[in-house]
Amino acid sequence: MSTQASNTRSESTADHAAQLDVLGDDCARTILMATSEGPKTAKELTKRTDSSSATVYRRINNLLESDLIAECVRFDDDGSHTTAYEATVDVLRVRIDADGIDVAVSDADE
Repeated sequence: MSTQASNTRSESTADHAAQLDVLGDDCARTILMATSEGPKTAKELTKRTDSSSATVYRRINNLLESDLIAECVRFDDDGSHTTAYEATVDVLRVRIDADGIDVAVSDADE
C-alpha cells in the first residue's frame, strides 16, 4: 500500500512551556517519535502506544496545540483517504540561563 500525505500545518504560535510540558508524557513522546517516521493515523498510534484511544486522542490534541505535530490527509492508492498526524519538528533545543528557559524548535528544512 503506497500513501501520500498532504499537510494542513499553519504558522506556529506554540507556547514553549507547553511544548516542554507535553514532552513530559511518555505516551506523547511515543506519538512524536512514531510520527517522525511519517504520517500515522490515530488507530496506528493507539497500537504503537498500547494506550486507550481516548488517551491517544488527548495526547494528539496536546501535541497539535503545541505545534509539535500537524494534521494531514493520507491518500491511499485506491483513492481512499484518512486523517493522519505527522511530526513538525526534527530538533528541539532547550537553553537555560539567568534570563530563563528558551526553546528553539526546527524541522529538517531549517
